[in-house]
Amino acid sequence: MHIIVVALGSVGDVHPLLGLSRTFARHGHKVTFCANSIFADAAERCGLRHLPMGTVEEYYADINNPAMWNPRSSLKELWQPLSTRIRPMYDLLLKEIDEDTVIAAHPWAIGARLLQEQYGVPLVTLNVSPAIFFSAKKPPVLKQLPVPGYMPYPVRAALLWAFERGVLDRVCGPDINGLRAELGLPPVKRIMCRWLSSPQGVLALFPAWFAEPQSDWPPNVTLAGFPLFDEADFREIDPELQEFLASGEKPVVFTLGSTLADGFSYYSAAAEALQELGLRGVFIARAETVLPKFPPSILVRSYIPLSKLLPHVRALVHHGGIGTASQAFVAGIPQLVKPHAMDQFDNASNIERLGCGFELKEEKGFDIYPSLKRLLESETIQQNCITVQSRMVSGETAGLKALSVIEAVAKSAVRKLPAELTLTNQ
Repeated sequence: MHIIVVALGSVGDVHPLLGLSRTFARHGHKVTFCANSIFADAAERCGLRHLPMGTVEEYYADINNPAMWNPRSSLKELWQPLSTRIRPMYDLLLKEIDEDTVIAAHPWAIGARLLQEQYGVPLVTLNVSPAIFFSAKKPPVLKQLPVPGYMPYPVRAALLWAFERGVLDRVCGPDINGLRAELGLPPVKRIMCRWLSSPQGVLALFPAWFAEPQSDWPPNVTLAGFPLFDEADFREIDPELQEFLASGEKPVVFTLGSTLADGFSYYSAAAEALQELGLRGVFIARAETVLPKFPPSILVRSYIPLSKLLPHVRALVHHGGIGTASQAFVAGIPQLVKPHAMDQFDNASNIERLGCGFELKEEKGFDIYPSLKRLLESETIQQNCITVQSRMVSGETAGLKALSVIEAVAKSAVRKLPAELTLTNQ
């Protein structure tokens, strides 16, 4: 079986799919990892064939666009680069498929969804976080679309329907339906809820205790668990950091992940909070972030595999990325979350519901000290973290569960590839 894994987004979106792909390859399947060129080295280190889709320059242009991280403008900003890449993705994947191919792809890999519909290429949708499920039963917590859970269900359903038809379909529909017309396919509407996910199979890459399945999710969802991949097998903690971790009290880790934010203010406030609490810190900041000079009690790094770092720290203050949160669950440490955009608010809500931390909700500035103090002093949160830690399973277990779904979808698929296409791609 030839599995093409299509990954979109930043590190937090791509790493889980790299972890799955490595498991697939280890169990005897040919795997092609289709992602931006910035992930070529990581893919090759995992023993995967990398199929480049986009340049490094395009990747940085996307994640360094301030509007991308603004909840009021992020939908249009996200869609603009995605819309220009639908046809190139379709053409790229078309050259790769044959009778042995199955595709496992990010929900917004529109080119893969079109190939599934047009040629019967088996497709499994890979959902990294629960916010992608546009559920009225349990609405995702989204900054740009607040739908309170206390509202009656018919009201919640009506609001989500209006947002999908009035906003999402208007933004995404013209580009998708324009290409569908070129391919001889009929137009679609309610793209998010009724078309985006593969009808053959959807993998939710988180456990049920993190987000309980809802009756209005797609009917073919399988919860696989967290893939827990972070390049730990080929990235080491440097000697200075090893000595720092071993030489004093456990530090607190701060990170914004790939989020573009005011790093100077954020990490300055973090340093002030640590000083007031008499604690040490490790700051994981993007390499280009301008930072003040910190005392020796704080170390700064641009990347550290969290699975190697977090077992040696007291707490994690982060942006709400689901991959980051899952590593904190494994380590059994409390989390203080300052979400900025997209699914981060929903992830923060789930972390708080589990009692493993809470959201830092200051709207202006970063007053971290009182929240961090409360987090570290809470015995209830500490105990909840230990309880959740005991429920975690390995990333390999999640990968094997995902593989079983993909194998079943591939086996039952009815392909309709034209003979000339099959011969061309052999």
